Amino acid sequence: MYIISACLLGTKCKYDGGSNETAWVKEFASTHSICAVCPETLAGLLSPRDPCEIRKGRVYNADGEDMTDAFRAGAESAYKVILDEALVREEKIEGAILKANSPSCGCGTIYDGTFSHTTVIGDGVFAKILLDHGIRIITEKERVDD
Repeated sequence: MYIISACLLGTKCKYDGGSNETAWVKEFASTHSICAVCPETLAGLLSPRDPCEIRKGRVYNADGEDMTDAFRAGAESAYKVILDEALVREEKIEGAILKANSPSCGCGTIYDGTFSHTTVIGDGVFAKILLDHGIRIITEKERVDD
């Protein structure tokens, strides 16, 4: 089973009310066992909502409100969802395709907290949980070679 950021499959859960639908990810999902999650939605955050970025290890929205606790709760909920799903399906988690640069799902690079589209080295809150559990992650900017 693969974990996929729900926004990459067309779910309108992005901060601006849209999605990040990605054709190759949808094609991949049509031929593989997947579990789509949005940690931010699972945190109870609405869509649309203020954009959020990570600065000094904390998640802030554009108004400067600390959203770290909500992002952690959503990431933990998403991780529980995928573990439960893998158990029910009796499948192992093979990897994840997550949204690049996201404060939840970014892997390797994230936005720097200045809301200027500047990226820095780092991982989103959910991505960090997956990495800590040895789950391989790529972003929609990469392609999967079975």
